[in-house]
Amino acid sequence: MPRYTLNVNGQPRSVDVAADTPLLWVLRDNLELVGTKYGCGIGQCGACTVHLNGVPTRSCQLPVASVASMRIMTIEGLDPAGAHPLQKAWIDHDVPQCGYCQAGQIMTAAAFLQSAPHPSDEEIDGAMAGNLCRCGTYLRIRAAIKDAAQVMAATGGVK
Repeated sequence: MPRYTLNVNGQPRSVDVAADTPLLWVLRDNLELVGTKYGCGIGQCGACTVHLNGVPTRSCQLPVASVASMRIMTIEGLDPAGAHPLQKAWIDHDVPQCGYCQAGQIMTAAAFLQSAPHPSDEEIDGAMAGNLCRCGTYLRIRAAIKDAAQVMAATGGVK
């Protein structure tokens, strides 16, 4: 099997896996980073969203061979202490119900707020439209993103 050295959450991590192994399974099974979830397996629900070079990307069908030279960030790398404004806002707004979609939702929102620091409700809804929540907490998700955006704007970014 080929050996890949991946840049995951700012650290080099080596794995011996087949080239076509989906990144999601490398993260979960080989690197034991289980925050990224398997949802639908076809890249439609968003539970498996990670950042590749800062861009939110579905990892469930993405072969590891195609990401070997990229910076990969999982929910564990967003803020290991859980102190990112989005993570705090998620708790403040009681967003998690079953919790399954949360990592993908937060990772999508984090990338979105980098390009839209003062988003409208419509912009948030558009950016988050591809992430499904089985529990239907979409209004709480929107409120949490708006609050996180305000904190990030007031503190000059992620604090």
